[in-house]
Amino acid sequence: MNLSQCELCPRRCGRRPGFCGAEDKLRIFRWGPHFGEEPPISGERGSGCIFFSRCTMKCLYCQNSPWSWKGGGKDYSVEELAAIMRKLAVEDKVGNWNLVSPTPYLPFIRESAAILKAEGIQLPFVWNSSGYERVETLEEYSDLCDTALFDLRYSRDETSVLASAAPNYVSAAREAVKWASKNAKVIVRILVLPGHAHEAVENLNWLAKEVSNEIAVSIMSQYTPAYGAISLPPFNRRVTEEEYESVVDAADNLGFENGWIQGFESSDSEMQLFGENMNAGYGVTK
Repeated sequence: MNLSQCELCPRRCGRRPGFCGAEDKLRIFRWGPHFGEEPPISGERGSGCIFFSRCTMKCLYCQNSPWSWKGGGKDYSVEELAAIMRKLAVEDKVGNWNLVSPTPYLPFIRESAAILKAEGIQLPFVWNSSGYERVETLEEYSDLCDTALFDLRYSRDETSVLASAAPNYVSAAREAVKWASKNAKVIVRILVLPGHAHEAVENLNWLAKEVSNEIAVSIMSQYTPAYGAISLPPFNRRVTEEEYESVVDAADNLGFENGWIQGFESSDSEMQLFGENMNAGYGVTK
């Protein structure tokens, strides 16, 4: 498959490998049933996560740096990815295929899905990403996005450049969320970052005003300093309880009623539900 003119992500590098480092090969780090996503994604049987190597962002604090930054993993053919997806669906009986950072490999993923569709094997797709996406790409590959599990990480581009080397992140991620709100089920993850809780609040304000306070949000406290963030204040520390509560309070004041609030200093599976019937329509198999 020739992706030499790759423009899949907002960087539009026009070459392969580009900024993310992905080549004209499909590279995967690991896969398997996962129970640590938001409840309607994990369901009772788990979400069929496929962790793709490389990433369109370069987050200083990335806990997945061995494969997101350094490209760890193994190259697979389209047929081999289809075999992985087949096993997840038929043997593991997961509720969905959860594509984690899939953007550099979308053409390969579509070909693998076509093989399974011809066999009568279909599951909902979860497009699980930082939110740093092109709307044109989302439109072209909308068949791989039954549920969008997108981050809104920053509200100011100077922070996105400093912490993730991602110019124009704010406009790109917000347009991606707007697209998802009209074309898919959507969960917006708000990871509270140390020293930047105000940006999480600004994103909640933007969501309430420009999308809807009925959208499902997942407010997360789990930030842990890692990789390049260990020596860069304020990213070299955990979020304080005061910072986190300011975001939780903002969500409450803005009238958000659908989603999850992670307990302070909890694991990603410990989430307090707010709202009702949040499993509805997310492709969960019981």
